[in-house]
Amino acid sequence: MTTATPDWSTIRGDFPLLTREVNGKPLVYFDSANTSQKPAAVIEAVDDFYRQHNANVSRAVHTLGSEATEAYEGARRKLAAFLNVRADELVLCSGTTFAINLVAYSWALPRLKAGDSILLTRMEHHANIVPWQLIAERTGARIKVAELRPDGSLDLDALYAAMTPDVKLLGVAHVSNVLGTVNPVREICKEARKRGIVTVVDGSQAVPHMAVDIASIGCDFYAFTGHKLCGPTGTGVLWGRREHLEAMPPFLGGGEMIKEVSFEGTVFNTPPHRFEAGTPNIAGFVGLGAAVDYLQGIGMDSIHAREAQLLAHATAALSDIPGMRIFGTAPGKAAIISFAIEGAHAHDLATLLDIEGFAVRSGQHCAHPLLQFFGVSATCRASFAFYNTEDEIERFATALRKVRTLLA
Repeated sequence: MTTATPDWSTIRGDFPLLTREVNGKPLVYFDSANTSQKPAAVIEAVDDFYRQHNANVSRAVHTLGSEATEAYEGARRKLAAFLNVRADELVLCSGTTFAINLVAYSWALPRLKAGDSILLTRMEHHANIVPWQLIAERTGARIKVAELRPDGSLDLDALYAAMTPDVKLLGVAHVSNVLGTVNPVREICKEARKRGIVTVVDGSQAVPHMAVDIASIGCDFYAFTGHKLCGPTGTGVLWGRREHLEAMPPFLGGGEMIKEVSFEGTVFNTPPHRFEAGTPNIAGFVGLGAAVDYLQGIGMDSIHAREAQLLAHATAALSDIPGMRIFGTAPGKAAIISFAIEGAHAHDLATLLDIEGFAVRSGQHCAHPLLQFFGVSATCRASFAFYNTEDEIERFATALRKVRTLLA
């Protein structure tokens, strides 16, 4: 049940790691776009599975096997309800990278040919670029790029103009992992569908921070990773339209993805199990199911509103720091601030901030083409979650001023 007015201080106490110190200073974790911290409920769910229910899934009739299977499939059902889709349309996998590769090799590779195009946006994570480059090399298809406006928003007119008859697939981030730009994916997918273009949406930075109704988006595939959603690492989800999944060959072969095997041939399982070869990350998905329960207990709308407050506070606190440049200022952006300070390298900034107890990411954020667009080699990124506080942001601004002086 969603609480009307979440007590954010109490909720912060649900995250054990946030109580530790780094370099003798209280930890301030501003790297949730990289991976989120985990509440005790998730840690305990994984621990309980291994202590009380550990067995393989779909392979045994004994009690432990039945309990493990029910826990694993129960997580799939929770995720389906969370996203407003059918459980038999959800492929459980290791993360967004695997999910997009699955679409690339099982949907795109058998269908694309020379003369076809794959349309991507400038802001994509490498996980939504490199698989398509590999497919383009093997099929003779080419990559087209939709560019951005200076504020980091997509140039929608240019995007729609690029949806020419040769384009067979569009890959687009729901939310940019560098800029925080929230793309109007429902509108984009509607325009693509009019033109017969299959859409692949990377939801890794969206699902943890806002209510996502995949059914209302109208895409063909939607992928996200569990470890950014307060869940364990090595978990992720691919949603696909049932008609696509049924028409796709397996990506990997082995146990579970089959119905019948002989040396004369194999009858493959139905989706989604057709794409889940081998023993899955059972405990991880038990933990991800617990993460969904935990987040729904707070309410995704409340989480989204809280993070918007934190972003507004941080933007105001950082904007007046001398030499500060913030990348990505599109309206309605998510709680991510990528920045550079004149005269200071991003890695030096992050290293000195770590000494002060602040965890931020520095580098190119698996988005080389995006940073090339802005003409920089690296940025620092502070990414916020509902368990952060305004006090942490004020201390961060103070630490940035101190570090800037040291690097001047």
